[in-house]
Amino acid sequence: MSTQVPAARVAPKKGGGRRKLSLPVVLLIVAGALALVSLVRLISGAEDVTSVGQVAGALELAVPIGLAGLGGLWAERAGVVNIGLEGMMILGTWFGAWAGFQWGPWVGVLFGIIGGALGGLLHAVMTVTFGVNHIVSGVAINILAVGVTRYLSNFTFAQEPGGSSKQSPRLEEIDKITVPGLSDWMQDLQQEHWFFVSDLAGIIGGLVTGLSLLTVVALLLIPATWWILWRTAFGLRLRSCGESPVAAETLGVNVYKYKYIAVVISGGLAGLGGAFLAIVATSIYQEGQTGGRGYIGLAAMIFGNWMPGGMALGAGLFGFTDSLKLRGGAENVHAMLLLLAILLVIAACWQLYRKKYVSAVIAAACSALLFTWYALTDQVPSQFVDAAPYVTTLLVLALSAQRLRPPKADGVPYRKGEGK
Repeated sequence: MSTQVPAARVAPKKGGGRRKLSLPVVLLIVAGALALVSLVRLISGAEDVTSVGQVAGALELAVPIGLAGLGGLWAERAGVVNIGLEGMMILGTWFGAWAGFQWGPWVGVLFGIIGGALGGLLHAVMTVTFGVNHIVSGVAINILAVGVTRYLSNFTFAQEPGGSSKQSPRLEEIDKITVPGLSDWMQDLQQEHWFFVSDLAGIIGGLVTGLSLLTVVALLLIPATWWILWRTAFGLRLRSCGESPVAAETLGVNVYKYKYIAVVISGGLAGLGGAFLAIVATSIYQEGQTGGRGYIGLAAMIFGNWMPGGMALGAGLFGFTDSLKLRGGAENVHAMLLLLAILLVIAACWQLYRKKYVSAVIAAACSALLFTWYALTDQVPSQFVDAAPYVTTLLVLALSAQRLRPPKADGVPYRKGEGK
C-alpha cells in the first residue's frame, strides 16, 4: 500500500488560500523596512542601531532563539505542542558545557544535541505513548531540567577549578571567520552614517565579521528544514500527522513513529541552541543562562505561522531587540519608540483602508502616546530596556494573532488505531 498522503486531503485550502508573496515583493518590503530604520536612526541620532557590532550581536542572540523555534516547528508540525523547549535548551547548555570542557567545543555541540534530544524523547514518551497533556508534560520537563542540571553540576563542575554547582569552568571557543577586505569595507561605509547605504553596509558587515562556524551551521538548518518538511515524502507524512493523524493512519502512515522522530529532532535542535549559548555566546555554562529563550523561540515560531522563514524573521526581531540593550542601551531603545510609533501610523492607515475603524483608532491612539513619550524624554528607564525583548514578544504575538494558522491536529490527543 502506498504511504504517500495527498496534500489536498491533509490540508484543504479554505477560501482559495492565502496569497503568497513573490520574491521581488519580499525584497521590496525588506528594503522599505531598512529605509524606515535608517530614517529613524537619522532623526534620533542613535547611530549604533544598525552598526556592524549591533548586527553581529543581534545575530548571535537570535541563533539560540531560532534553533528553539525551529525545534518547536518540527514538533508542532507533527501535532505535538512542545512547551518543554526551555528545559531541553537547559539540558543542551549543561551537556554541551560538560562535554566541551572534557573533549573540546565540537564534541560539546554533539552532546548538547544529545542532551536536548533526551528531553525530547521523554516528552514523546509522555505525550505520544501515554497520552499525557502536552502542556503538563512540557512544564514538567522544564522543572525537571533545572533540578537535574543542578544535581549533576555538584558532581562535575563543582569539583573543577573555577567551577561550582551553578557554573562551569571556562570553555574553549569555536573558531570564528571574518571575510577579509569585505568586512573592513563594510565597516568603513557604516561609519559614514549615510542614509540607507550605511545601514545596509552595517547589516552585511555584521554577517561577515566574527561569524562563528556554528552560526553558519544554524543558519543552514533553516532552509534544510524547509526542504525536508515541504519537498520530501518524509516531510509530507510527518506534516500529515499534525494535520489529520487519523487520515494519515488510514493511508498506512505510522503516526507514532513520525511523532517520535519529530519530537526527538525538536529536542535536539533546542539542545543545539542551548549548546550555542554555553559554547559560543558565553564560553561558560551558567545556571539560568537560557533566560526564557525557549519560550521566546516558541513565540518566534508562532509569529512565523509555523513556517521556517517566518520563524527566522521572528527570531531575528527578538535577537535585534535583545541586542539593543547591550549596545547603547537606553538610547537605542528610545529610538525604537519612534520606529514603533511610525509603524503604528502605517498600521492605522492600513486598517482605515480595510474599513476597520475601531482597530485604526486604537493604533492611532497608541502611536500618539509613543510619539509623546519619545518627544518628552531623552531615554527610557533602565527597567524598560531590560524588559524590551519580552514586551516585543507580547506585541508581536498580539498583532499577528489574527493571521495564524496552526496545524489542525496540533495538541489534539491521538491514540493508535483510531483510523481503523
